[in-house]
Amino acid sequence: MKTSIIGYPRVGTLRELKFASEKYFKGEIAIAELHQTGANLRAAHWKIQQENGIDFIPSNDFSFYDSLLDTACLLNIVPDRYQALGLNPLETYFAMARGYQGEQGDVKALAMKKWFNTNYHYMVPEIDDSTTLRLAGTKLFDEFLEAKQQNIVTKPVLIGPFTLLKLAKYKGAKQAADFVGQAAEAYAVILKQLNELGAEWIQLDEPGLVTDLSQEDIGLFSKLYTQILSSKGNVKVLVQTYFGDIRDCYPTLQALPFDGIGLDFVEGTQSLALVQQYGFSDDKVLFAGLVNGKNIWKNQYKRTLGLIHELKVHVKNIVLSSSCSLLHVPYTLQHETKLANESKRYLAFAEEKLQEFAQLKAIGAQADPYSSALYLQNEELFNSARFTNNEAVQAKVAALTEADFTRLPAFNEREAIQKSKFQLPLLPTTTIGSFPQTAEVRANRFSFKNGSITEEQYKQFNFEKIAACIALQEEIGLDVLVHGEFERNDMVEYFGESLDGFMFTEKAWVQSYGTRCVKPPIVWGDISRSKPMTVEYSAYAKSLTSKPIKGMLTGPVTILNWSFPREDISLKDSAFQIALAIRDEVLDLEANQIEIIQIDEAALREKLPLRKSDWQSEYLSWAIPSFRLVHSGVQAETQIHTHMCYSQFSDIIRDIDAMDADVITFEASRSDLAIIDVINQCGFQTEVGPGVYDIHSPRIPSVEEIKLGLHRMLEKIDIAKLWVNPDCGLKTRGEKETWASLKQLVQATKEVRETL
Repeated sequence: MKTSIIGYPRVGTLRELKFASEKYFKGEIAIAELHQTGANLRAAHWKIQQENGIDFIPSNDFSFYDSLLDTACLLNIVPDRYQALGLNPLETYFAMARGYQGEQGDVKALAMKKWFNTNYHYMVPEIDDSTTLRLAGTKLFDEFLEAKQQNIVTKPVLIGPFTLLKLAKYKGAKQAADFVGQAAEAYAVILKQLNELGAEWIQLDEPGLVTDLSQEDIGLFSKLYTQILSSKGNVKVLVQTYFGDIRDCYPTLQALPFDGIGLDFVEGTQSLALVQQYGFSDDKVLFAGLVNGKNIWKNQYKRTLGLIHELKVHVKNIVLSSSCSLLHVPYTLQHETKLANESKRYLAFAEEKLQEFAQLKAIGAQADPYSSALYLQNEELFNSARFTNNEAVQAKVAALTEADFTRLPAFNEREAIQKSKFQLPLLPTTTIGSFPQTAEVRANRFSFKNGSITEEQYKQFNFEKIAACIALQEEIGLDVLVHGEFERNDMVEYFGESLDGFMFTEKAWVQSYGTRCVKPPIVWGDISRSKPMTVEYSAYAKSLTSKPIKGMLTGPVTILNWSFPREDISLKDSAFQIALAIRDEVLDLEANQIEIIQIDEAALREKLPLRKSDWQSEYLSWAIPSFRLVHSGVQAETQIHTHMCYSQFSDIIRDIDAMDADVITFEASRSDLAIIDVINQCGFQTEVGPGVYDIHSPRIPSVEEIKLGLHRMLEKIDIAKLWVNPDCGLKTRGEKETWASLKQLVQATKEVRETL
């Protein structure tokens, strides 16, 4: 049995790429050193895959920022405004990813969205009527040859033309269908060059196939690949899907002359049934995604071998594969010195998954796989109890009634009460919550964790930072203030550490976008809150000002979606457990006179099923009630905010309104304020704050830029319902640019108020 993985993590086991990139952005290292870091990482990743016997090792899965952005640059999809800067290729690439503000000009970054149902963010390619898709780069070929020079044969990986065209943003009259010819020709040229270089396989990633497809979509896909595959030469083409099944187009893929088809048997609920119903062509290889690329629990060999046995009835040639790229799990358990061995034995990060491939290959080679020592050890693991149960928590969830999910009085009555109470000006200004996490802030937290300072010293530092943050917010004139979150490492990890039922790692970083990495908690048991988590710092901030203070919390759906969930209970039950814990915190904040409470649900849409038919039954039916459960017990005078970012919300906007928050802030600046049209069309009742500038870019917005955005919003949003804020939290930004940008925000708002 041969083995394959779809992709590998790329930031390094200790985030080497992140730190090198950030040094490059600051001008602390030269471009050559950044490139050398990339080369070192690629070599290490190829070598460890080779050592574990992976037969189909990917190349070109490495990226300095994002693979879809790499694909866009490879195919000449670089808007004129970035080319006009006259920068070198890598600087132009980073300008598209991060924006640019300097001697050569001032441009915003491309839009950024979530990659299907993950917490990874991709850069949205931008195509206008003058764009010509053609092969314009060499990265794909360079990295294939780089591996070849190290005596490692790889399968080059590239995002396929269908997914590329479906995810792109079109700025003119032309749409995806108008670029089929150019895209097909460009990919055909790529195959021709790979033939010349001696590549055996190329993997074209087409996750767009697991979404709801129309006949027009299927026709677009067929037209693309009929042309591409007609002249593919000797290189074999693997069309790779993941994150679901291809129920809408399975026969189409069987009919096209692909050499391999990659199917997901973890999230693809109908993948096995499709193979059983339609069979599988003998002239193709099935790359069977049976090792979970998104969760961190060990693979159950009994289930995997059983599925392979079932597939062999219908499939002649099978390669064991990951269900998706291993980009979505941490690198290795090797650096986890504090996790108990009893816990670690259940976990498999990327390196450990490579070992699982090697073990499954060894087991499969034996005459009686089910009597092998490796198989029996694995089965013993799955027969033992691992998750911790809390009967009191389970009883609370079981006792929930409809009243627990309903806030009274109704929204309109609450809105009037709150406006009378707070007396905020038109277009009230605020931030999303966090302020810059400087090296000094991180050092304080690290010193406390390693015991080199006392808890009193740790808290005193935080109190001083909060006081300075409140004073600066008052100085620049913000209307609703926040304490700055200097005690928090991450918006999910912090709460996970404060709740019972989670397990934590030291170095298990996962890339979220660019240089941003997160360390997701692991749900290890039933979840509860044993003590207040945020009250002390919020109450202290309130004592420093007469202005309203927002208490800052992360919502249950985001905490769950940005954690690695357990496998023995439903996501619904886990979400309700977390919601009850956060509800206790909300009520404690309210009891301490925190009258505005923000419960962030940045990841609400993230785990929305990719097929609309599954939205209500599998997700929204518990995700929306989870949020309502958190705040349903507060008084009418308490104003509930939430925040969402970097997802497509238009198709669930009514469900978002049904969350029954009082104010919702959205990421909007990178998506060109598209959300305001949807809000306007659906009669959205909740007050809204579409972000007026992009915090993921180092550039400082001008007053005129923000004013223009506000005027656009006011054309479609009732002025009494509009808030003014950045599009996300500010902790990843530098202090200088943060305060400069907020001063511009406040000044722009004041000037707009004067015109009303």
